[in-house]
Amino acid sequence: MGGVCCKEEEIDFDGEVDLNHFELLRSVGKGAFGKVRVVQHKKDQKIYALKYINKEKCIKMRAVENIIQERRLLEEIDFPLVCNLRFAFQDDENMFMIIDLMLGGDLRFHLDRQGCLKEDMVQFYVAEVALGLHYLHSRKIVHRDLKPDNVLLCEKGHAHLTDFNIAVHYNEKKPLTAVAGSMAYMAPEVLSKKGYFESVDWWSLGVMAFELLFGKRPYRGKTNEALTQAILYDDLVFPENASSHVSKACIECLRGFLTRDVTKRLGCGPTGLQDLKDHAWLKHLDWDHMETKEAIAPFIPDSKRPNFDATHELEELLLEENPLKHKKRATPKPGAPPQSKEERLMDEKFLVYDYSKPKPNKRSLGEHSFIDLQAIVRDDASGLPGASSTCSDSTSPGHGVPRGSVSATGVIPPPPPPIVEEVPGRSAADVALPASRGATD
Repeated sequence: MGGVCCKEEEIDFDGEVDLNHFELLRSVGKGAFGKVRVVQHKKDQKIYALKYINKEKCIKMRAVENIIQERRLLEEIDFPLVCNLRFAFQDDENMFMIIDLMLGGDLRFHLDRQGCLKEDMVQFYVAEVALGLHYLHSRKIVHRDLKPDNVLLCEKGHAHLTDFNIAVHYNEKKPLTAVAGSMAYMAPEVLSKKGYFESVDWWSLGVMAFELLFGKRPYRGKTNEALTQAILYDDLVFPENASSHVSKACIECLRGFLTRDVTKRLGCGPTGLQDLKDHAWLKHLDWDHMETKEAIAPFIPDSKRPNFDATHELEELLLEENPLKHKKRATPKPGAPPQSKEERLMDEKFLVYDYSKPKPNKRSLGEHSFIDLQAIVRDDASGLPGASSTCSDSTSPGHGVPRGSVSATGVIPPPPPPIVEEVPGRSAADVALPASRGATD
């Protein structure tokens, strides 16, 4: 007597995208409330990175607004040197974002492995990251958290910006004011609280380039207060062997990025990116072919070994109590308890997205730039715990998701307790900052 075979559920690829459209492959990262897996679309066989965020943990960490804002902002972005959003959806337990897969590892991974990087490698990454930043700035978006952890390499060695959970739109008529980002990479104008625009990204690029070249950052301190003072007031000092390690043009380029006077900072002048293209250190690069990823990278990641922590897959197999699988959303039952404000916010604002389908008419940037909690929670004037009603910072919440959250292909190690700064009229939780990897390293 033959066995009974269960018929596999038929997939409607013309309907709304959901987890059933994808084959789940290896786990490549995890963080405070989310994980990353490689997935393959069952119809076209394309490979992506699936970033999934547990709703319950997200609520506990007061990160709901940030995740929704990141998803909305990513919908506006499409550039070769950015990890672009391809799909977004949710079920009752998780929010899902499916992003371009980068299997070459992040620059932190390669920096940790190599100690410091060769000048031609850093030169190449600075140029490609600069192109990504220029694209964001042309759309009035400032990243605010540029560092080696948030630059991912593809299998051909090209550098891509990722992790937009504290990126924000800016208005040239109204400076941003929130102290947001990873402290060691923050520009002086962020820490001085005098207001800032996209200039902060060029400073962070300088800090990152310095770190990649010399294995340490230009400004350090044993406490956050000491680090702040160093960034605001200390002279820029290069290692003793700098002149024998890198070219004079390289040192001058770093000085250009790490100039406290925003009007004189490299990348911030009237001609913007052209200043970089004309700089002695960068002018020989094939900028046009870099933007299309046709330029040949000086370093190709090893495809025969994982460029991320391989223990994540083992943990998923052995320790995961609730393995990820497709689950249909439950239909609310009569008499069921009402949703929390946070659950309603996720349901109403974390919308389904499919890059392959026609997009609805775009709203103005201003409508994309913040989440109006009062529009979501009209019956409760108090708003969400720990959240300001207008998401102040000119255009965005003034806090970041704590480090330990996942990037597109890897995990950033959990931080010490977050830096908390009191701002009049806002709770401490509103302005909690993700700490740097350590003030002294």
